[in-house]
Amino acid sequence: MGDKTAIEWTDATWNPVTGCTKVSPGCKHCYAERLAHRLQAMGNPRYKNGFDVTLHPDQLTLPLRWRAPRRIFVNSMSDLFHETVPADYIRWVFEIMAKADWHIFQVLTKRAERLAALARDLPWPPNIWQGVSVESALFMERIAALRTVPATVRFLSLEPLLGPLPGLPLGGVHWVIVGGESGPGHRQISPDWVRDIRNQCGVAGVPFFFKQWGGRTPKSGGRLLDGKTWDGLPDVAFERNALVR
Repeated sequence: MGDKTAIEWTDATWNPVTGCTKVSPGCKHCYAERLAHRLQAMGNPRYKNGFDVTLHPDQLTLPLRWRAPRRIFVNSMSDLFHETVPADYIRWVFEIMAKADWHIFQVLTKRAERLAALARDLPWPPNIWQGVSVESALFMERIAALRTVPATVRFLSLEPLLGPLPGLPLGGVHWVIVGGESGPGHRQISPDWVRDIRNQCGVAGVPFFFKQWGGRTPKSGGRLLDGKTWDGLPDVAFERNALVR
């Protein structure tokens, strides 16, 4: 957990929870699981439980100590809405994010039903962006759940993209990220799938961010699509103590 990261669409990661369990095919080659077991083998105390879901309440106030504004990916090593994370703890995380209003927090989940069920009891200031992961057309219902959430920015992470996604319901969606899988046993992404999503975003006026082609490592295939990078972001800027739209 740190104030620097190689993830292209964010500036830092913050993990008040680590560990997760698999819920769909996109989880098959989970990078966080591989990393957690590696850190456990190295004796990192945060990962003494390996990839079992573990709360880290001592990390809750970390963003309050980061004074320079940044985009923060919440739980890069877990899923905040995992069924074993207590609702009160999730609420605590959201209260910290609301208090640290000079940052943008990017929350991403595959557990869209639990997100929708808890959303009404959580604070949603404009610096909390909420997203869902969708790896194939079988999981489009996650987008419907996301659209019920009163976040200022709702986004999709289509990574690892495992199939075409025609007819994406982009109404009420403010950002789309696409990426191929990386690591051992990575599954191939088709350029046609990516182009179709890019074109759908263009028609809908939704910013499109292409993260990577994937391969043996995240950087193996680069991130050029049709000769250029695609780094679309929501039309939200942030200053030290306020968000500007």
